[in-house]
Amino acid sequence: MSGKTVSSAILLLVLGNLMATLCDAFIKMAGKDVPVFQFTFMRAVCMTLCLLPFIRQVNWSKPFEGAKLHFLRGSLWVVAGILLVIALGSLPLATANAVFYSAPLLIIFLSAILYRDKLSGSVIVAGLSGFVGIIVILRPDELGIGIISALLFALVLAFNSLLIRQLPKQQTLMHGMLLTHCFAMFIVGGLAFYESSPWDWSLLVFAFASSVCSILYSFACLLAYRYVASSEVASAEYSGLVCAMLVGWLWFNEEMDILVGVGSLFIIIPLVFITQRDSRKRRNLLRTAPV
Repeated sequence: MSGKTVSSAILLLVLGNLMATLCDAFIKMAGKDVPVFQFTFMRAVCMTLCLLPFIRQVNWSKPFEGAKLHFLRGSLWVVAGILLVIALGSLPLATANAVFYSAPLLIIFLSAILYRDKLSGSVIVAGLSGFVGIIVILRPDELGIGIISALLFALVLAFNSLLIRQLPKQQTLMHGMLLTHCFAMFIVGGLAFYESSPWDWSLLVFAFASSVCSILYSFACLLAYRYVASSEVASAEYSGLVCAMLVGWLWFNEEMDILVGVGSLFIIIPLVFITQRDSRKRRNLLRTAPV
């Protein structure tokens, strides 16, 4: 699976999204009464340790380049990690993941606000459709801490993703990830100390397993998008929702909720349409380009 062909890139994304689902599953297995700061600290440490083998990619002439931005992204990672634990502890796996998939829509609208990106009619329709999908999934009469945490997680994730645009252009991805997670580790370490919960070493297994799955997902995305246009394969990302439904059913005996499926379609179909439209535009430009 080199990722150099469309089919291999799609397969990488499907496997990567399975890893992302397993990451969520391991976090959910830690339990809803887990000491949140302590568990998030364990995850930050494990993520940093997983990235250490790539320390050679650090530019030691400018080791702290973009430190303020990485500190901000590390802080947001901590907030997102805490919200993720709360959401997964309170919601079925498929429901939580369906809400998480609103992040791409939030990225679109936040980019218009923060970077003044222009929104086409189809993008606005996709946003409205996604909003309807979220309402169907959430069922406002059942609004609780889990749903609110999932929505806030998607918002923080979207904002953190947009900050990537401002990272130093010459800095390697691994350098940036190491800085971000080192800052996150120290920030949440202080919160864990303040939390003062008895240390539970059994949580380390779930923290490490979720961290490994998260890193594998990142690598799969790197390989998939490195050689192939993202518009050609991005729709494969939505296989993650199917994975969440299956893992939730097999591991946690969760029922497959028809409303979650319907709401997910409202979110995913417009995004797939936009992806395919961009793919067609790209092919047409290649055909009309002078030889």
